[in-house]
Amino acid sequence: MLRIDLDILQQWVPVNSRVLDLGCGDGTLLKSLAENRQIEGYGLEIDPDEITACIAQGVNVIEKDINEGLANFHDKSFDAVVMTYSMQALRRPDLVIDEMLRVGKECIVTFPNFGSIRTRAYLMLRGKMPVTKQLAYQWYDTPNIHFCTIRDFEELCIEKGIQVLHRETVSTHSPDQHLNVFWPNMFAETAIYHLAK
Repeated sequence: MLRIDLDILQQWVPVNSRVLDLGCGDGTLLKSLAENRQIEGYGLEIDPDEITACIAQGVNVIEKDINEGLANFHDKSFDAVVMTYSMQALRRPDLVIDEMLRVGKECIVTFPNFGSIRTRAYLMLRGKMPVTKQLAYQWYDTPNIHFCTIRDFEELCIEKGIQVLHRETVSTHSPDQHLNVFWPNMFAETAIYHLAK
């Protein structure tokens, strides 16, 4: 079963399209897209164990560090470029998003919302960096270096002239599930954006 953010974003991927998945992990999303949307997919991944898992699932994968850019790919060579839960681990996520929109006609990103009430409360009440299901590392061993909120991300989109085609937010706790519709920056745990230039 897919994470809820992956299930949502599949609706935005055109049937029979070419898809590039940055930080594709074990290839679960690409495999699901191939089965459900008949896509031709390619993943970029740096972790050798995840690359092995992709190959075992029959997913096309290329060993590549996303931080090095996407210079090997031509402009608009993909219908969609996807990046799930990787943005916060990049050195320059803003430049990677530029590259995603160069090589793809559209892009989809998901990220943990560091502005959620649960993250704020964790910091306020415990005085420590949060360790949650979405942010499962300690401050000293985390690969995550750029946390952002929904508001931060939307300001970046405005600054870069990026069009938000769709936005969905996800919360797993009640009453956050209902409140995130009205105040996503405060109550959403995960943000999912469908973007175009």
